[in-house]
Amino acid sequence: MDPVSLQLGTTNLWGWLVRLLSEDPEWLSDKVKFFLPNEDPSSGTEALDPAQRVILQLKKLHAQGLDTWKEFIHCVCMEQNVPLDLEVRLLSIWGDGDGLKHPHQSCESSPPRKQLKKQHRELVQTYLQQLRTSAQRRYGGGLPEPGRPLSFHQAYVPPILQRSRATAPLDTQEEILTGDPRAEDDTDVSIRDLFNTRAKKGPRVTVLLGKAGMGKSTLAQRLCRKWADGQLDHFQALFLFEFRQLNLVEGALTLPQLLFDLSLNPEAGADVVFQYLKENAGRVLLIFDGLEEALHPCSGGDTPGSAFALFSDLCRGTLLPGCWVLVTSRPGKLPACLPTEAATFHMWGFDTLRVQEYVGRFFGDQPWREAALAELRADRHLQILCAVPALCQVACLCLRHLLPVHSPGQSAALLPTVTQLYMQMVLLALSSHGCLPARSLLRLSKVALRGLDTGKVIFSAEDISPPVLAFGTAHGLLTSFCVRRGPEHQGTGFAFAHLSLQEFFAALMLVASPEVDRGELVHWVTLPSPWVRRTKAKPDFLGHQSTFLAGLASCACRPFLSRLAQRDEAWVGDRQAAITQALRKLATPRLTGPKLVELCHCVGETQELGLARFTAQNLPCQLSFHNFPLTYANLAALANILGHRDTTIHLNFEGCPLEPHCPEALVGCGQVEKLSFKSRKCGDAFAEALSRSLPTMGSLQMLGLAGSRITSQGISHLVQALPLCPQLEEISLQNNQLKDQEVLNIVEILPCLSRLRKLNLSHNNVSVSTLLCLAKVAVTCPTVRVLQARQAELIFLLSPPTETATSLQRAPDLQGNAIPSTEALTRRLTLRFQKCELQAHDAEVLAALLREGPHLEEVDLSGNQLEDEGCRLMAEAAAQLHISRKLDLSDNRLTTAGLLCVLSVAGLGRSLAELHISLRHKTVVLVYAQEPEQLEETQERAAFLDSLVPQTPSELPQSPRTIRLTHCGLRAKHVGQLCKALGGSGHLGRLCHLDLSGNALGDQGATLLAQLLPGLGALQSLNLGENGFSLDAVFSLAQSFSTLEWLLHLDISLKSQCVLLIGDRRGRDVLADGSLPEFPTGAQFFGFGQRCVPRSFRLQECQLEPQGLRRLFETLEKCPGPLEVELSCEVLSDPSLETLLHCSSGLPQLSLLQLSHTRLSPRSPFLLADLFSLCPRVQKLELRCLQHVSLHFRSSEEQLGVCCGFTGCGLGQEHVEPLCWLLSKCDDLSQLDLSANQLGDEGLRCLLEFLPQVPISGWLVLNQNSISQEGALRLVEALPSCPCAREASANLGSEQSLRMRFSRQEEAGKTVRLSECSFRPEHVPRLAAGLSQAPQLTELTLTRCCLGLEQLTVLLSLVRRPAGLLSLRVEEPWVGTAQELALLEVSAQASGTVTQISVSKTQQQLCVQLEFPRQEENAEAVALRLTHPSLLVGPLTETCTRLRQLRLSQVDLSDASSLLLQSLLLSLSELREFRLTSSRVSTEGLAHLASGLSHCHHLEELDLSNNQFSEQDARALMGALEGKRRLRRLDLSHLPLGCSTLAKLTRELSHAVLLQSLSLSTNGIGDVGCFHLSEALRSATSLEELGLSYNQIGDTGAQYLAAILPGLPALRKIDLSWNSIGPAGGMPLAKSLTHCRRLEDLMLGWNALEDSTALELAQGLPAHLKVLHLPSSQLGPEGALGLGEALDGHPRVEDISLAENRLAGGVPLFSKGLPLLRKMDLISCEINNQTAKPLTTSLMLCPALEEILLSWNLLGDEAAAALARILPQMGRLKKVDLEKNQITACGAWLLAEGLAQGPGIQVIRLWNNPIAPDVAQRLQSQEPRLDFAFFEDGP
Repeated sequence: MDPVSLQLGTTNLWGWLVRLLSEDPEWLSDKVKFFLPNEDPSSGTEALDPAQRVILQLKKLHAQGLDTWKEFIHCVCMEQNVPLDLEVRLLSIWGDGDGLKHPHQSCESSPPRKQLKKQHRELVQTYLQQLRTSAQRRYGGGLPEPGRPLSFHQAYVPPILQRSRATAPLDTQEEILTGDPRAEDDTDVSIRDLFNTRAKKGPRVTVLLGKAGMGKSTLAQRLCRKWADGQLDHFQALFLFEFRQLNLVEGALTLPQLLFDLSLNPEAGADVVFQYLKENAGRVLLIFDGLEEALHPCSGGDTPGSAFALFSDLCRGTLLPGCWVLVTSRPGKLPACLPTEAATFHMWGFDTLRVQEYVGRFFGDQPWREAALAELRADRHLQILCAVPALCQVACLCLRHLLPVHSPGQSAALLPTVTQLYMQMVLLALSSHGCLPARSLLRLSKVALRGLDTGKVIFSAEDISPPVLAFGTAHGLLTSFCVRRGPEHQGTGFAFAHLSLQEFFAALMLVASPEVDRGELVHWVTLPSPWVRRTKAKPDFLGHQSTFLAGLASCACRPFLSRLAQRDEAWVGDRQAAITQALRKLATPRLTGPKLVELCHCVGETQELGLARFTAQNLPCQLSFHNFPLTYANLAALANILGHRDTTIHLNFEGCPLEPHCPEALVGCGQVEKLSFKSRKCGDAFAEALSRSLPTMGSLQMLGLAGSRITSQGISHLVQALPLCPQLEEISLQNNQLKDQEVLNIVEILPCLSRLRKLNLSHNNVSVSTLLCLAKVAVTCPTVRVLQARQAELIFLLSPPTETATSLQRAPDLQGNAIPSTEALTRRLTLRFQKCELQAHDAEVLAALLREGPHLEEVDLSGNQLEDEGCRLMAEAAAQLHISRKLDLSDNRLTTAGLLCVLSVAGLGRSLAELHISLRHKTVVLVYAQEPEQLEETQERAAFLDSLVPQTPSELPQSPRTIRLTHCGLRAKHVGQLCKALGGSGHLGRLCHLDLSGNALGDQGATLLAQLLPGLGALQSLNLGENGFSLDAVFSLAQSFSTLEWLLHLDISLKSQCVLLIGDRRGRDVLADGSLPEFPTGAQFFGFGQRCVPRSFRLQECQLEPQGLRRLFETLEKCPGPLEVELSCEVLSDPSLETLLHCSSGLPQLSLLQLSHTRLSPRSPFLLADLFSLCPRVQKLELRCLQHVSLHFRSSEEQLGVCCGFTGCGLGQEHVEPLCWLLSKCDDLSQLDLSANQLGDEGLRCLLEFLPQVPISGWLVLNQNSISQEGALRLVEALPSCPCAREASANLGSEQSLRMRFSRQEEAGKTVRLSECSFRPEHVPRLAAGLSQAPQLTELTLTRCCLGLEQLTVLLSLVRRPAGLLSLRVEEPWVGTAQELALLEVSAQASGTVTQISVSKTQQQLCVQLEFPRQEENAEAVALRLTHPSLLVGPLTETCTRLRQLRLSQVDLSDASSLLLQSLLLSLSELREFRLTSSRVSTEGLAHLASGLSHCHHLEELDLSNNQFSEQDARALMGALEGKRRLRRLDLSHLPLGCSTLAKLTRELSHAVLLQSLSLSTNGIGDVGCFHLSEALRSATSLEELGLSYNQIGDTGAQYLAAILPGLPALRKIDLSWNSIGPAGGMPLAKSLTHCRRLEDLMLGWNALEDSTALELAQGLPAHLKVLHLPSSQLGPEGALGLGEALDGHPRVEDISLAENRLAGGVPLFSKGLPLLRKMDLISCEINNQTAKPLTTSLMLCPALEEILLSWNLLGDEAAAALARILPQMGRLKKVDLEKNQITACGAWLLAEGLAQGPGIQVIRLWNNPIAPDVAQRLQSQEPRLDFAFFEDGP
């Protein structure tokens, strides 16, 4: 520092002087000339910048001596615009300089300017002194004067202040901090810490947050007092503003008006004072109290000139830049004007020591001081109240008056709640009155309520009546003060002593005033939000309103309220009950955290135990509190409610600013089971308070303290407290930045916590050395089960040693896997140190440490830096460590050399099950076999699966091993070493799976491996993919495939480099552990069971030449059979194909040869067809799209018959003749498929011409061959020339199809079906000619062939035959809309005699049967035609003279049609069958119909079912039954049969002695009707079928039927379903059914028959029984077993249904089997795995079974395995339904394997089983017959 600066005192003062004179360099130059006339001012300063030039000139002036320098300084102060503070400091050092000589330029102006400066300085000093005096007078000490508010007592104790982070722009809700938690202390902040006077320039804003009553306003006034007393010496001026008064300002304000007019106005020189304040803004403090009460817009900019706008500009620094601003507010959403760098503090009130200090100061030397402290210590409720400073002050006031008149302990009892505290305060204030001034109090309360309702807290004299005003001020309830509404407007304002006092009086008004009805009272009972909401209309003041209302609902307040309201206590009690009821409605489980806290306060205030208990029980089991401040009083209120709860609860506090001593509120709270805090505001003080509470919380099981700022001091308190909590099960101390020693201190207490299960120390600062120390703790501590460390994660899992094996629950590990209970007997430790920077020497230390420890479950050291040496050490040590699961050394920089070392030592452990090393993926994992006690469950599973696979006695159970060395850079030179390690040393036991994929073995390596492969034993799989193999390697591997017995499947894809060798028993070993294996690309399922598993060789993506093919098949000649070969290449030439066919024909063990995705030449179909002459073993030949070939070869014992298919091969007309010639060499062609070719009509003609040469006896399929109507007509014309053709169908629609069936056996008639042929009128004569020339054709169906009514008429008239029958069926849309008259007119035009007419409108079908030649009319028809010559009935009777069948379905008969039908029926003397079903006929038409039917005396079958007839119509129809003695079949289902109708029916039935079938379903017969029906059927001895379902005949009706059944010996079918039959009717029925020897179908489902009926039925099952349906019959295991014994060996049963019965443990079991059983329905029968095993054995004895329905049961994987075992043996099985069971992916995989051996099975339904969608999709892609969709036809 230079000498001038030293004399100036500071460098800042020197800098100010330089900057000031730099602005006026000319003035300085003149002064230099004046004081130094002999020197040039500019000499030597030309090159300098202005500041350096000024410094040089000042130094010259200073060098002239002190006198010159003083005179110069005096000139500066008098002539320059020097700031006042700078001028004062300059003159204080060098005096005023009077009598000196001045330059001529300013000699005349200097004295006036000096005087002005002096005046200004005096004005400023005067104002500042007045400001201090005003503050001292207003906020000074002394006893309260009469009339001053009760809150102005002078006992002051500073509350707890806690520093927070910088204020966010929009929200002050606390969050978890991520910075350094020790950057600043968080508690016990002093008042001086509120202002950092050393801060740099910029906004200097301090935000003080605190809830109401915490002392924010008191602190602001305290600051004013301290400043007035000279303690805040940094600030020269201090201004305090209250927003509640600023809200009253009218009009715009300027900053001077704010500072002077609303505070203290200078007596003179306001501009000078303001200028001084601006220049010295850094020493000005502005305090704004009550920001929550400020009125400002919620959005948009501030109103210009408003008080809030001035406040915003002050905070932003645009006004009075550099000044200090302190603002107080309740927590909530703060305005955006607060800068982000503002310092934020939380005011928390008093802790216990501060409360005691305050009480001591309050009472001072008074004699009641100790008594007050004693009352405080003895009453916990009073301590909670006093934690709020405002309430503490009120409590002291009350105690001062209560203690002298009450005995010890009674004074505090009068202050149990906040409300009663205020009530006592008011009573004390009114103690001078002899009686309670009720009227005055209510009037004052009315003022309070009106103010809160309108948002007013400051009242004018006009707002309050004079008597009320005098009453309030006289008793200190109201205060008066000066209110300034503007620069020239001021007056007197009045307010309640505190805002909460106004709320208390408002609550009194609501409860005690008769003017307020009950509804309005309840409306005010709400839970206000803790966040302040500011609007332009009014501020939010209702902080304690609901609390006071709830407190006034207490019974203790009832006498006071009764006196205040001047009503009886019953009236008051009714209003209190309304408040209580409203609070009860608010106590919902969905309350947010802030609302819940408010509710707890309210419920506590009521002192209603019932309400508290209701609220506590209604709380959810977990309470979460997020991002809002919580005080000691809040937690105390919550704990008070929890004390009434029966069950435990979880408390979670996340991101909440917490009062440091608030955990003390939880002392003795025994309902908390889990307690979690996550906040950066939790420091050592918080930890100390928590430590005092923890030992008292007896139910606490989980403690969480995360993201805090605890140091070693706080940890020491916790470490002392935690051993006193033996019930703790989980402790989480993560993200607390704990150091090594602190972590070790915590871990040392683990043995003291006997029930601890988890300790989480993640995200703390732990070194490697400390990790090793923790490992030692894990080894030595008997309760530690898992120690996991991964980067920042550090977790201990423990098992309590006191639990036995039977009581220990399976606790999940970190991944959620269940831990068996046997760990309670033998401890197994899991150690995971992942990404912890461990090195080789650390591995050595760790290995030595683990050798001395317990058995290990898992050791995971992945992601470290062990390198080769460390990996070798751990792998070598693993043999001695007793690891039961795995050792993970992944990502440890292992090299190829290290791999060989690890492999050499890995086999030392006999329990090694799998070794997986991949250097590319940085994987090194050693998996070990489970110990015997862990293998018990797995062995049971494997034993069951072993029963599915035949084993030789020499096979001993060994632990299979898997070695995966993938992507390790292994070459041919390593093969010898690998094989030696894998097989020669014997260390690795029985090697089952070897994976060497992703290496670089090459052809040489493949050759060496093939030579050494026998030495490795019988592998189950060998993966050699991605090893750079060529065709030479294929031959080497094929040699091993042919010679090694264990090798069953060799799958090679050269292009994609997939090489997989699969051995036997793969399915059992993979499935024994319950997991689903990965399916390799192209892998085939293979079954298991008693059949011989074929060997398969697959070679794909390889170019095949004749020489290579010969070499390959020469190699495969030594392979035992059966053998399946699949080849695939891009193109296969004709010579190669010929070579392939020649070689395959010479391979006797070959069962299947496939060519897939291989392009063949157009000549290939003929080369393949010629194979029939070369190899008679060919059973099936299929060529698709000249790319896919499938050749099946039969064994000697298989049946003859060849299937041949050439689809999509481009065959045309020219290919037909040579192909037929080649196919003629086949002895027995059972099927020929030529679909998707290009035959066309001419090709079809040629094929039909040469077809007789081909020995075909099955189906000829010609789909998609461009066939037109010409081809369809030629098909009809060619039938006579094809004597073996039995059936033909053609569909010319979009999916064109044409099929012909041939048979060598003689069959009656031929059938042709033509669909969508779009025949034109010119085609009809030709079609008729074809039909006329084909007498063997007996049935023709034309479906949607565009054959209209006119064309059909022509066709019927043109068809003429010498003899025989022809049935013509037409299905066209117009049939559904045509009139019945028109349809009958068509029949009248037929050339033959119509013997049958059938019309179905719904099916749009018309069927006419003609008989040739045409017969002559009978006499009745001639007479009718002559009687009605003009009617249509004439031609009809002539054509239909021999009509025997007339069927009408889904028709709507008009009256005209009914009349015609009546006339026709009169002439049909030979009519045998009449059906009118599902139709509508009017009553008149029905009368015509009944009249006509009454003349049909030869009628044998009458079906009137499912029509919409009334009971009147039914009675009319009964007349048609008269005289029908030949009736054999009668179906009147759904016909309403009343009493009279049923009586008539039974009367007619009594004469129908030839009746064979009677169906009366859903006729409402009932038990009485059943009696009459039974009597009528006694004469129907020929009855074969009886259907009476849905008639509710009950037990009585069943008994009637049972009485007549023995008299019906011909009965074959009976259906009594849905008839409410119980055992009382079922047992007699079962007994009588034993007499029905010919009974075939028995359906008794949906009746409550129970086991007794089933057992009776089992006593004598009919010998001819085929169908037995007993679904939903309330059968149990006993009845089912009885039926099973009776059914066992039954020779004719085909269908059994026992669905929806409870058959768990009692399904039917067979030892003899059912040879004809086709369907077994056991849906929803509670069948489980145990029951399924014998059931599947029984089903295996049913060879004809086609459907097995087991859905909606309890079947699991074992049942699926049992079913999978029998699937290959069920030759006719088509469907298995296993929906809604418990089958997992493992069971589904087993079923897929079984499907591979059951080609006839069409689908296995697995919807809604616990199988993941991706696994289901993968399974279905491998086996499409597994159906997981909801709908059966789904994908």
